[in-house]
Amino acid sequence: MEFKYVQTTCPYCGTGCSFNLVVKDGKVVGTAPYQRSPVNEGKVCPKGLYSHEFINSPDRLTTPLIKKDGKFVEATWDEALKLIAEKFKTFKPDECAVLSSARVSNEDNYAMMKFARGVFKTRHIDHCARLCHASTVAGLANIFGSGAMTNSILDIAQAKCVFVIGSNTFENHPLIGRKIMTAKANGAKVIYVDPRKTPTGKQADLFLQFYSGTDVCLLNGLMHIIIENGWENKEFIEKRCNGFDDLKKEVMKDDYKPENVSTVTGVPVEDLKTAAEWFAKSGATAILYSMGITQHTTGVDNVKSCGNIQMLTGNLGRPGTGVNALRGQNNVQGACDMGALPVVFTAYQKVIDPAAHKKFEDAWGFPDGIAEGKNGYEVTVMMDVLTDKPGELKCMYIMGENPMISDPDLTHVEHALKSLDFLVCQDIFMNETSVLADVVLPATCFAEKDGTQTSTERRVQMWRKAQDPPGEARLDWQIIADIAKAMGYEKQFAWKSAEEIFTEMASLTPSYAGMNYERLSRPEALHWPCPTKEHPGTPILHGEKFGMPDGKGLMTGISFKYQTERPDAEYPFLLTTGRCIWHWHTGTMTRRSENLEREEPTGWVEINPEDAKALGIKNGEMIKAISRRGEIQITARVTDTIKKGVMFIPFHFVECAANMLTINALDPIAKIPESKACAVKVEKIQEA
Repeated sequence: MEFKYVQTTCPYCGTGCSFNLVVKDGKVVGTAPYQRSPVNEGKVCPKGLYSHEFINSPDRLTTPLIKKDGKFVEATWDEALKLIAEKFKTFKPDECAVLSSARVSNEDNYAMMKFARGVFKTRHIDHCARLCHASTVAGLANIFGSGAMTNSILDIAQAKCVFVIGSNTFENHPLIGRKIMTAKANGAKVIYVDPRKTPTGKQADLFLQFYSGTDVCLLNGLMHIIIENGWENKEFIEKRCNGFDDLKKEVMKDDYKPENVSTVTGVPVEDLKTAAEWFAKSGATAILYSMGITQHTTGVDNVKSCGNIQMLTGNLGRPGTGVNALRGQNNVQGACDMGALPVVFTAYQKVIDPAAHKKFEDAWGFPDGIAEGKNGYEVTVMMDVLTDKPGELKCMYIMGENPMISDPDLTHVEHALKSLDFLVCQDIFMNETSVLADVVLPATCFAEKDGTQTSTERRVQMWRKAQDPPGEARLDWQIIADIAKAMGYEKQFAWKSAEEIFTEMASLTPSYAGMNYERLSRPEALHWPCPTKEHPGTPILHGEKFGMPDGKGLMTGISFKYQTERPDAEYPFLLTTGRCIWHWHTGTMTRRSENLEREEPTGWVEINPEDAKALGIKNGEMIKAISRRGEIQITARVTDTIKKGVMFIPFHFVECAANMLTINALDPIAKIPESKACAVKVEKIQEA
């Protein structure tokens, strides 16, 4: 019997926890603690603990599949690659679109970005960051010059006040939740803002139960109180910020007086005043947020407002401060860094910048050039184009994404994907999206590959191969290279290892330029930016200046706007969506984990007891939840932890998919959908 431990990084959330995979006779059979990681110190959440359970699931994809007469048949790699290459060659560049993935490595994402721009020569590449943190990238880049989490996970423990808004941290990023509790044990005040009294809220010193979608009103109201009391950090504003007068003019309007903010948000006036005082006078306040802030038509405004209040109080560039956007998936930060977006190459080098375009064109050496230097379509826009402009987009190549569960208004998404002439999906399981494909390609999971991923705190960490992939499954980057070779671009994809890809990427990516596999193999790894081989990495951004041309942060006056769809007489409730501790996103991995599936086998809708009583609905009863876009049957969970007039549904469960109900309304800048606020009604299911 051969027995070994292989150290790796968790494939679920963006925290970046490390653990050992337990390998027996060449197969992963369990996990074990890896004590040396500074992020999680040997501890993991339930998803990490059971992350081995899906790896050798019996329904892993093991061979290429080609759809013939409406049914999938097994094919050889040669047959599949030949068909794909022949079909791909028939489309013009702007008829092709690519979805990369936050589930796969930096190397895989870089390969897909290079393929999109160099082989397809298309502008249209995106991934699921569009659905979770596109507004963070756009918002923080606009005010700070960098669209990433400003501080490290470890220094959250040094905060004197932790302000959590739009993040159920204890369930969605549990090991970051530990840092909140460390700060609290050291005397910090914890303020929690959410429509639900989640496990995170139950540990807070002050819980502000507000209506989803009123974030800007609430934050402007806090800034109103801070300025009215003279608690702003005048020295920081003077030395390090522009735009204070613009901000002050907006937030000091009567709209943001405590009484008016209380009416809009539902938060008592005294609680608003307490929160403002704790926030401004702590000496070190950290903001933590996640998709509750970003998934709105005002997502960019919400993010900028978080930046505004931190600049106003001088809570940036030091331990225990910052705007800490907690990224959802394991490598959503890395996929963005790798340029799997329609407007940038790696490290946010703009595709419309002629110098950046020439840099990549010259380095890659495609004989017929690369995609033109114009911005492309975001995934949410791709779906609208497919339904509203038939024939403009015809071909799509999807790697490790499942838009048939993750995207808003699933009826609309299905219509969009079915209108494609040719769809290729590359994944580890057959899912709700790949069943619509013409060709399905079997890929490898995190335990079967070497590579890197970048966590929410910009820490670049290693994956290490623990077992061989099942059947004929291949590495994601290898599949991309094989297709490129079949299309005549073998020379541009001649890599022999993930390390070779990383070396090429780092040579073109200033923030990763000082990194290599040797440096990243240490337990602490490296935070970007790391521009040289001697540089120690950068755990905290904006220590002395921001990334703006003049080094100053940009304060912005932002007016409050309601969400696109508000409750009315026909649809009287506000629906918000999110995750639970046991499952992850579209459930393709966690729902194949026996222990996780047993804990939470299906979805539910949370209803306040007063609302349930008025509707005659009992706890545990199956009911209908209905929006203007669709309806689902789902179990009622009557609980006083949710605000009256608001309902909550987790989005992991295909049999009661929350995104059947959500609205395809987009932030005008980030094009992120408003998954956190739409109008619904619920009805009893009538007995026959």
